[in-house]
Amino acid sequence: MNPAGSLVESLLPLPVLLPLLGAGAALVLAGRPRVQRWVSVGVLVAVVAISAVLVAGAADRPHVLTVGSWPAPIGITLVADQLSTIMLLTSMTVTLLVLLYAIGQGTSDDETRTPVSIFHPTYLVLAAGVANAFLSGDLFNLYVGFEVLLMASYVLLTLGGTRSRVRAGLTYVVVNVVSSLIFLIGIALVYAAVGTLNLAQISERMAAVDPGTQLAIHLVLLTAFGIKAAVFPLSAWLPDSYPTAAAPVTAVFAGLLTKVGVYSIIRTQTLLFPDDPVAEDILMIAALATMVIGALGAIAQDDVKRVLSFTLVSHIGYMIFGVALATPAGVGAAIFYVVHHITVQATLFCVAGLVERVGGSTSTTRLAGLAAASPLLAVLYFVPAINLGGIPPLSGFIGKLGLVEAGVQDGSVLAWFLVGGAVLTSLLTLYAMAKVWVLAFWRPRDQLPVEHPEDAEFNDLDHEDDPDRRFPVMIGAGRAGSGEESYSGAFLGAARTASDDERVPVALPRGMTVATGTLVAVGLALTLVAGPLYSLTDRAAADLTARTPYVTAVFGQTVDERVTR
Repeated sequence: MNPAGSLVESLLPLPVLLPLLGAGAALVLAGRPRVQRWVSVGVLVAVVAISAVLVAGAADRPHVLTVGSWPAPIGITLVADQLSTIMLLTSMTVTLLVLLYAIGQGTSDDETRTPVSIFHPTYLVLAAGVANAFLSGDLFNLYVGFEVLLMASYVLLTLGGTRSRVRAGLTYVVVNVVSSLIFLIGIALVYAAVGTLNLAQISERMAAVDPGTQLAIHLVLLTAFGIKAAVFPLSAWLPDSYPTAAAPVTAVFAGLLTKVGVYSIIRTQTLLFPDDPVAEDILMIAALATMVIGALGAIAQDDVKRVLSFTLVSHIGYMIFGVALATPAGVGAAIFYVVHHITVQATLFCVAGLVERVGGSTSTTRLAGLAAASPLLAVLYFVPAINLGGIPPLSGFIGKLGLVEAGVQDGSVLAWFLVGGAVLTSLLTLYAMAKVWVLAFWRPRDQLPVEHPEDAEFNDLDHEDDPDRRFPVMIGAGRAGSGEESYSGAFLGAARTASDDERVPVALPRGMTVATGTLVAVGLALTLVAGPLYSLTDRAAADLTARTPYVTAVFGQTVDERVTR
C-alpha cells in the first residue's frame, strides 16, 4: 500500500466533516463570540491546509474513499482528482479570507440584527456543502451537497431581515428550489436509464442508452446546473439577489455558488456526455449570450454591486465557452479561468463593501473623490478591476488568451463567434470597470450634484424600510457603533447637500482592509504562478477528457478489464 496515497484517502472526508463539526461547536459557543470566531477560523485554516495536501496528492492519480468501506457503486464515493482538489483549495482559501473580512467588519455582536450564533455556524455549513459537492463521486450526493450549501445560503442572504433582503431571498429560494427539482428529475431519469448514480459507472453505461434519451437527460441536467451557474437565459435572478446581501455574504456567494454549478457542468459534460454535439452547440450559443448580454447589463448599471453582479454573470460565459469546446485546451483554459474568477470576483465584492463603508452608498451617482481621499481603497479596487478586464500580463488576460487560442484551434463557425464575443466582452468589462473608477474614484467631489438633506436617499438597496440608518447591517466581530469604526453620518462619498459641503473621511477598518488586501495579493499570485497553474489545469483537462483515470480510480480497473476478469 502506498503510504502517501493512504494519507490522502484518509484526509478526503475532512473538508466536509470539519466544517460540520465546527458548525456544531460554533452553535454551542454562541454565548462566547470570541471563542466562536477562533473555532470558525481554525476550522477553515485546517480545511485549506488539507485541501493543499489533496492537490499535491492528486497530481499523480485520483484518490478515492468509499464511505463505510462499502464498495462502489453501492456506497457513497468521495473522489479527489485534479479538478475537484483545485476547486476545493481555491474555494476554501477564498472562504477563509472572506470570513476574516466578515470578522473585520466589527458589528456581529449586535445580536438584535445579525446574531453571531446564526452567522458562524451557517457559514461553516455552507463551506461543508461546497466541499461535499466538489468531492462527490455520486450524482445524488452531489445533489445533497447543493442542498446543504443552498439551505445555508438562504439564511445568509436574509441576515439583517430588511425588506429588500427578504424579497431578494424569496426570489433566490424560489429559483433554486425550481433548479433543485429539475436536478432531482434528472437524477430519476439517469437512474431509470442506467440503474446507478455512481458517476464512474454512469459514464460506462450511458453509451448503451438510446441517443435521444441521452440528449433528454443531458439537457435536463444542463438546465438544472445552468440555473445554479447563472447561464443566460437562466441568470436573471442573480443581479437582483446578490446586491442586497451584506458585503461578506455577497463576496462568498460571488466566489463560490455559481462556480459549483460550473463545476457540475464540467464534470457531467466531460465524464457522462463527452460526445454530444447538439448539447455542445447549445452550450456555445448560451456562452456567447451570457458573455455579451451580461457585459451590456454591467455597463448600463450605476450601482457598483449591480455592475459586479452583471460582470459575474458575463464571465460565467467564458467558463462555459471552454467547456463547450470539449477539447483538452478548452477545458484546461476554463478551469484556469474558474480559479482566477473565484478569487478576483470575491475580491471586488469585498472592495464594494469597503466603498459602501466609506462612502455610505455604492451608487456611482452619489460617490466621488474616493481615490484622493483613500488611495489605499483606490489601489484595492484598481488591481482586481483591471485583472477582471483582462489587462496583460494579469491572470485574467492569461485565462482569456487560453480560451481564445482554444477557440481558434477548434475553427468552427460557432467557435469563431465565441472568440469575437470573448474579445468584445473583455472590452465591455474594462469599460464597466473604468466607468466605476472614473465616477466613484477619480471624479472630484465638487462635480456631484447638490441635494437637499430631506431629499437624499441613503443606500436604497438595504435600508428602504429603515431610512434613518445610514449604514448596512454588517457581520463581523466587534460592537456596532464602537471605537474608531463607528459612523458619524459623515460619509466621504455621499452626494453633497446644500447644508453640508465638507464631510469628515472615515478610516478604512483594519480587519476588512487586511483581508481584502490579502485577496488582492492572492489574485496577483495567480499571475506569478500562472505557468505551473496552467500546466496543472491542462493535466486536469487531459484526465477529464480521457475519462479513464477517473473510472479506473473508482473501480480499480477499467470496464474492459472487469469484463475480461
